[in-house]
Amino acid sequence: MRFRSAIRAFGIFLVCTGQVAAADLPTKSLEQTAPLSQEERGIWAAIAYSSIDAKHGFFWGADKRHEAADIALEHCRRAGGRACTVVTVFRNHRHWNDVDRSGVPYHRCGALAVGEETVDHLTPWGAKSASTRREAEDLALQTCGLSGKLCKVREWVCT
Repeated sequence: MRFRSAIRAFGIFLVCTGQVAAADLPTKSLEQTAPLSQEERGIWAAIAYSSIDAKHGFFWGADKRHEAADIALEHCRRAGGRACTVVTVFRNHRHWNDVDRSGVPYHRCGALAVGEETVDHLTPWGAKSASTRREAEDLALQTCGLSGKLCKVREWVCT
């Protein structure tokens, strides 16, 4: 019983001091928040791949394009990739009305397809983004399949 009272008291303290925030709510007032550039609007994701050792990494949920790319590269390197590079970056709408005319499409899903055999010490691959998971996977498989080798989806992610 004392434990519950202590938890409630701590919760009231946090609320009163303004220390509680939700992940999807800004912690600054709207007047203090710098507006995102047109290129940065949306929820960003990225897939990185290292073709010399077939290692990959991905990240989704970033506020900025470069954040998603940097974190996907780091995950690829941590997986042992020696030549990681970002192979696709995509985004989803953050709000229904954030069409920004920047030329960067709002694709909510991305996929990486990798060949089952190496060709000249490299593994064929294809990475594409699209509006749906199925479409992204199909496009990645088609791109990888241009090598003439059998490919399969290694990773997919949707924002």
